[in-house]
Amino acid sequence: MQSPDLELFSFSDEGPWVVDPHDLAWRHNVDSLRDRVHRELPGLIRRRRVPPLPRIWRVTRTLGTAFGFWYLFDRRKGRELSRSMLSTRLRLSFQRLGPTYIKLGQILSSGEGIFPEEVVSQFRLLRDRVPAEHFDVVRATLEAELAGPLEETFASFEREPIAAASIAQVHRAVLRTGEEVVVKVQRRDVASLVRHDLAVMSFIAPLLVGRIPVSALANPPALIELFAQTIVEELDFRLEADSMLAIGRVLAMTNQRSIVVPRPHRTLVTRRMLVMECLSGYSWGDVEAMREAGIATQEVLRGLTIALLEGALLYGVFHGDLHGGNLFVQSGGRVALLDHGITGRLDEPQRRAFLRLLVGGTTNDLPSQIEALRGLGALPPDADTEQVIRDLGLDRPAQDITLLSAEELTAQIRDLTRQLLSYGVKMPKELMLFVKDLLFLDGAVATMAPEIDLLAEVAVIAAYFAQHHAAQIAEEVGVDVQSTPVDLDGLRASLGLSLDTRSITYREIQQRRETVREKFEEAGHGE
Repeated sequence: MQSPDLELFSFSDEGPWVVDPHDLAWRHNVDSLRDRVHRELPGLIRRRRVPPLPRIWRVTRTLGTAFGFWYLFDRRKGRELSRSMLSTRLRLSFQRLGPTYIKLGQILSSGEGIFPEEVVSQFRLLRDRVPAEHFDVVRATLEAELAGPLEETFASFEREPIAAASIAQVHRAVLRTGEEVVVKVQRRDVASLVRHDLAVMSFIAPLLVGRIPVSALANPPALIELFAQTIVEELDFRLEADSMLAIGRVLAMTNQRSIVVPRPHRTLVTRRMLVMECLSGYSWGDVEAMREAGIATQEVLRGLTIALLEGALLYGVFHGDLHGGNLFVQSGGRVALLDHGITGRLDEPQRRAFLRLLVGGTTNDLPSQIEALRGLGALPPDADTEQVIRDLGLDRPAQDITLLSAEELTAQIRDLTRQLLSYGVKMPKELMLFVKDLLFLDGAVATMAPEIDLLAEVAVIAAYFAQHHAAQIAEEVGVDVQSTPVDLDGLRASLGLSLDTRSITYREIQQRRETVREKFEEAGHGE
């Protein structure tokens, strides 16, 4: 017999307890808690006249030492080894600097295809292999949250964590009532340390505007605002537990039962402690074992992609931190979606603009995409749509960038960057989280479905939305996706493909990216 809470949420079929959203004491004031976090944000990122000098000194000394040792001992050891050594030194420095910088490292680890592979692979270790806090500290935190001895709540509690990351670490345990659970415990003093680090970052960020082209494009103060909002929300586990329910609810409403979230405990959720259902499965990277078990990895990836799109475009809520450490694939092919500390939330105008952006992409409607970006805040409100299209060359025929010389490619990137900066383009925080998730899924294709035809896959996903959500899309953006064919020319152009390209596998895309990377390196050596 299935659990009755499956009518509301996408949970495992037989849970250790039943979740009634109206009978969760920790959830009664969660909306006001979230509002308080947002009200607190401006004060946290306000640029002070005098920054916290002791923390600035420690950060400068730690990172400066890493760069100094690399400069003296590693930089002449060849390009790849030099990069690897620098990435390792930076990762260890971030680890020493604590939670805020570990979280930054985790964000860098999601930038496959953007940052060098040496950086991504090193910073990936910060997802769940950070040195754990001593068990005595964990016990003290839990007993403070429980207001009593650990043994009064848990029949057993594993001293060694199964994962340790920036904000918290996770332990297996068994409740006195017999249920196997995992317990997320916040690190000691993390809240005060994060606030000090945000003060340092908010002091430095404005100094970078206009000085480094890439940072200017990303808008450093806006990046700090996004970073502050996400990391401060992570400091209250009641918000995370509520996000678990929000995403589980969307998955149930869209009938995406191939993805499940763990049940949060009815009572054992506080600001610094989160007890939840124990879920397990194959690690995300163990593709060989999944295939041996008969799991269709391409279907797993497609389901996760559709769920991300449905949550963001139709309901305005989505998991904002997809990476391999947050996903298990269960024996039947279900995905267990973990760690909801970072959750994307779009208000109604943002969600509709987001929907227009993606629908405009599938129909190659450039004006609609530009107007949607303006609605999201990526472009100034007075930006002229047709002028933006002309200035950025979006109406030009697709060009195979692998055929360009290193100098031509570098010149094109430089010109495009200059045009974007002249328009004051910036990346809204909701769009940044979504793009980061897409980058993760893009990287996952390399191992889970390298021979997939990307053009055909886009058509399949578009057909799914036409079949299941045509009425809502037509009502909200005025496009009948059932009768409007998918125009793949825009995708071909974004990939630098000629318009007569009929199919391309992800493996071929990787080869093209490697060609472009080599051209950039060639251009760098020539300067």
